[in-house]
Formats: sequence, structure tokens, C-alpha cells
Amino acid sequence: MQHTVVERELELNLVLSPERTIPVPARLVYRTSDPYAVHVTFHIGSDYPVNWTFARELLVDGVFRPCGHGDVRIWPTKVDGRSVVCLALTSPEGDALLEASSPIVSAWLERTLNVVPLGSERGQLGLDDALAELLATSQEGEG
Repeated sequence: MQHTVVERELELNLVLSPERTIPVPARLVYRTSDPYAVHVTFHIGSDYPVNWTFARELLVDGVFRPCGHGDVRIWPTKVDGRSVVCLALTSPEGDALLEASSPIVSAWLERTLNVVPLGSERGQLGLDDALAELLATSQEGEG
């Protein structure tokens, strides 16, 4: 089975205070081999990038309305007249509030949805095929 990867480099703004943000290069990654998740990699000037993984559906919803709780919260807003998606991330190392361009995130999400529509993720995992194969093999042994 051929797996597809949908990637997008973008610049996020790390919000330090209401008046101060710093740009953070990032990469959005979606893999059909992991169809329920989106992966965000932040390059924050350290030796190692910071990786976050969360439900793609959360990001899809977060473009339109506030959603999520706990470690990942996402909501749409406007900053200086621009549409942005806010990502609030919480970890034992600390909290971060990031802003991403809504049009860029939406266009990337649309590409992921063209590859695997919401609700069809299970088919990407090949579970049905694997289960059918397993059942066929076990029935052959019973004969």
C-alpha cells in the first residue's frame, strides 16, 4: 500500500506577550500511514526540533471554532486584521501560544482531506484487509 505525506513549511508566531511575538519556522506533516494525526515540528533555535502530534480533526475544527482542552487548544481569531489560528500547547516543560495563518493552515488541511476525507481514516490503516486475511487463514487451518 502506497503511503502519502502532505507537508507544508510555514512560519508561526510565538506569542511572548500581547505586544511581542517572535517568528518560529515550523512544518506541518500529515501521513496516510497515521491517518488520524497531524504532526507539527517547531524549529526554535535549539539543537533538536520540538515535535507535537495531535488529532487532525482537532485542527480541522479549530480553524472554525474554539476546541480542545488539556494539552492542545485551538481557536480562530484576528490579529491586525489577519485571520489566524491560535495553538495553545501545554507540556511539563511549559506553555506556548502560537499563531498560524488561517489561509495557509486551511489550504494544507484541504490537501490532507483530499487524500483522506474525515471519517475514512480507518480504511487507511488496512485493518479491514488485515482482519479479513487473518480470518481466512484461521478458517483454512480448521478444515
